[in-house]
Amino acid sequence: MADWILLALVGSVTYLLLQKSVARLSKVPWRILWLVMMMPPLVWVLGRQVFQYEMPPLVMLVLFLTSYFTSMTLVRRGRLRPPTAGPKPEVENPSPDAETEPDPDPEEETPTEPIEDSLSLTQPVALAHTPISEVPREKLSNCFPWNVFYLQNVEYRPQAIICRGNLRADPSEAYERVQQNVENTFGNRFLLVLQEGFAGKPFFALVPNPAARRSLTANGDLPILAMGLLLFTFWTTLSAGAQAAGVSADQLLHLPSLMKGLPYALAILAILGSHEWTRYWVARRHNIKTSLPYFIPVPFVLGTFGAFIQLKEPVPNRKVLFDIGISGPLAGSIVALGMLLLGLFFSEPQAAPAVPEGQPTPISFHQIDPRLSVLLGILSRMVLWDQLQPGQVIDLHPLAFAGWLGLVVIAFNLMPVGQLDGGHIVHAVYGQQMGANVGRVARWLVLLLALTVQPWLLLWALLLFVISSADEPALNDVTELDEGRDLLGLGMLTLLVLILLPVPPFLQTWLGLA
Repeated sequence: MADWILLALVGSVTYLLLQKSVARLSKVPWRILWLVMMMPPLVWVLGRQVFQYEMPPLVMLVLFLTSYFTSMTLVRRGRLRPPTAGPKPEVENPSPDAETEPDPDPEEETPTEPIEDSLSLTQPVALAHTPISEVPREKLSNCFPWNVFYLQNVEYRPQAIICRGNLRADPSEAYERVQQNVENTFGNRFLLVLQEGFAGKPFFALVPNPAARRSLTANGDLPILAMGLLLFTFWTTLSAGAQAAGVSADQLLHLPSLMKGLPYALAILAILGSHEWTRYWVARRHNIKTSLPYFIPVPFVLGTFGAFIQLKEPVPNRKVLFDIGISGPLAGSIVALGMLLLGLFFSEPQAAPAVPEGQPTPISFHQIDPRLSVLLGILSRMVLWDQLQPGQVIDLHPLAFAGWLGLVVIAFNLMPVGQLDGGHIVHAVYGQQMGANVGRVARWLVLLLALTVQPWLLLWALLLFVISSADEPALNDVTELDEGRDLLGLGMLTLLVLILLPVPPFLQTWLGLA
């Protein structure tokens, strides 16, 4: 039954993501793409549940690669190309030294495909009500002072007005001055975006502002829904914690038995709550409207798949993007580490069950091999010290298990892919294009890790291929971070590696785990 529920969950998430993203980028019916992408998990579940046959990992890998490259081929061949809006207008030279300026690079005359994708922070409905071709060229050129950004070329596109030229001031100063001019000239009709092209040359883009057509709070927060999901998640985590404590399924309706899961439920909700409420507070501190945190209950195994908030406004710059991306994992990891350390004091080592030689002990509520994770191995040795003998596993206290599970969930959010927290971090540190490249590589590395030494990562590794590798751009996506933020981002990515990687043999010997 659990396999079918996981299949339904993965299918639903994939369905919604494709409906919202690929449907407006490709002529290929997104339902066909959904069937192609769902073929590997469907074959896997049918083999296990219907034919009682475990598919070999090599066969599943080949099937998954075939599905992945087939879907990517369909998307690329069916990609919608925006129609041209006539000849590109040239902007009159706004400065006396215009004749000394070089012409734009030929390869930068037409925005490349990734740049078009990066300007997708507006909805097609808003674009339809904002005819870009009616924007007067003269008013547009007055928004760019020649000593700040020397405007050389203007290109009218269906989704944006691309303004190319030479940046002559600090990116932050240039953005503020041009943004003020755009607001004075056009009001709130446009959002101003500053990005880097493939050649590293910054360009401005004016995109229609959704707030000019509809209120950002039109949908509003749903406190009743948020509270209902929180209560439901409390019940599912309470049930999961009770089962972890040894309560059978038929005893879950008995209140004293159900209360045995209270430490686990409170701990996991505290970790997830600190993660999302910190993100919520940081976003509001930067004057970005956002939804309330919504928890995701699941009525099996762990009791929850985490929580999320939705930003209702574009992020102004990479510093704000970094602060929002790192605040949740930082707060959640501090709470989770504290609970794990405290719970380890009440945990007991025990003899490891019989497993095939050379394979780590599988994950369970009561028997966790400290060699499963570098971080878990180090903390276990620090707390248990001489109690933990080589080759033993740990019967975790519910508080310790909640702390460990919280770190695993935080690690998934720290994956440097797309709009996950880790994707925001690498985008803010390295830029949008480099961040997208890091995300593409990270997905394959996690899949390789899951197929070799960490099989419990397989489901999450597959989910990473459903998430877009590119994060949405900040409005000022050129100004870089300070050194303090760079170091903090590197530290959080190091935490991700320590959680996911198993203890290598040389470190097992040094820690006395083998």
